[in-house]
Amino acid sequence: MAEQEYRRLVGPELEHGRTLAFETLSNTADATELSEPELDAWVRALNDIRLWLGTLLDVSEDQTEDDPDDPPHLLYHLLTEIQGLAVEALLGDE
Repeated sequence: MAEQEYRRLVGPELEHGRTLAFETLSNTADATELSEPELDAWVRALNDIRLWLGTLLDVSEDQTEDDPDDPPHLLYHLLTEIQGLAVEALLGDE
């Protein structure tokens, strides 16, 4: 019951933020430079994509190896690396 109430209260705001992050990612995909808010949106969008893909692939923290020839797992790890670089760039501005 509490989870349903939480989702009712917070869900629309979270969904709106997710939509804005994906729109920013889409609108700036070919940009050579990103502003800090744009980069933050990229981090959030990449995280959502990674979570979705990781769920589909049944990726877990305990998992130690993937098939190196498996394109979906390679994509998952590439997104992880890109997100990590984006986070480092955001932290480097402090």
